[in-house]
Amino acid sequence: MKIAGSKRDFAPWTDPNLRPLLRIEAVTKRFGSVAAVDHLSLDVYESEFFALLGPSGCGKTTLLRLIAGFERPGAGRILLDGIDLAGVPPHRRPVNMMFQSYALFPHLTVEANVAFGLKQEGLARLEIARRVGDMLALVKLETFGARKPRELSGGQRQRVALARSLIKRPRVLLLDEPMAALDKKLRGETRFELMELQRQLGLTFVIVTHDQSEAMMVADRIGVMDRGRLVQTGPPAEIYEQPNSRWVADFVGDINLFEGRLSDDCLSVDGTAAGNLRVARAVDAEPGRIVWMAVRPEKIRIAREPPLPGLDNRIAGTVVEIGYLGDLSSYKLRIRDGSQVRAVIANSGGFGERAIAPDEQVWLSWPPEAATVLTR
Repeated sequence: MKIAGSKRDFAPWTDPNLRPLLRIEAVTKRFGSVAAVDHLSLDVYESEFFALLGPSGCGKTTLLRLIAGFERPGAGRILLDGIDLAGVPPHRRPVNMMFQSYALFPHLTVEANVAFGLKQEGLARLEIARRVGDMLALVKLETFGARKPRELSGGQRQRVALARSLIKRPRVLLLDEPMAALDKKLRGETRFELMELQRQLGLTFVIVTHDQSEAMMVADRIGVMDRGRLVQTGPPAEIYEQPNSRWVADFVGDINLFEGRLSDDCLSVDGTAAGNLRVARAVDAEPGRIVWMAVRPEKIRIAREPPLPGLDNRIAGTVVEIGYLGDLSSYKLRIRDGSQVRAVIANSGGFGERAIAPDEQVWLSWPPEAATVLTR
């Protein structure tokens, strides 16, 4: 079965008979009185690219360190391929971790950095040379083997760290903010390279990031964390289009929230700042309950002329600010009660077309199917 929003025909989490490769069962890790990881459970499957997404301090890196064996849980279990990893030291686990700092040895060459783990295992020199050569070719650094880390760019150092993490052929590769030190353009290029490498090797990757666009791009599934807990898990499109709470909706991308009461037929949210707003499907909640209609900025249309009579979800507004982003323009608009709404519009018109200007009176509208109703 394939879930809409997956970037490939890959959704093993939908098969109840399939055993996960990595299983985290009710794991808790405390530092003093603070629960960095709080009774967290998670399944990750063979060949999955899984992203842990959340704000700083939410427990993402602590969870990664627990899987790697650098920290021990105070409660719960971590199983890999059905085997409990409790008591197994980090160097004995079929897991490797790529650190945010890359942690390269500055006095060693690229080849020696990549070969380090194999030398520790006592492999034959010819086997080490063969595997190092293959790995450097895989990350497109085959001509850089004799250089020292200081002679490399940030992107090249990142690929050396990746090669060193992969050369021992781990069952699971853990990546802690692997692109945080790269500039914006290089991050974009590296994301695609990382995705291609993961698909090519067929390995299981678990990446930690606070960058929403990074998680959305690379991952098959995302686990959103807050204060040590997983608050929602699903494919990127599901997380973005169907957030399960106001917190997730607000954290993952931009959102407009309209508070009101659920109508008797559960098909509209009444009494919001934008009036009575319609949804496409009945909401599974009690009529009269306080709920929030969530609408992404790119779902909102802006027009100078009022929409046709009878259309749902339309309201007048005044343009307050405009941010020009090249391919997009971001609009901040004030509606009748003084609250503000955000809309994002693609700049697809011609250069000579008159653009909507600040202080201009406009109409905002969106179809019922563009909205999601949140109950918490």
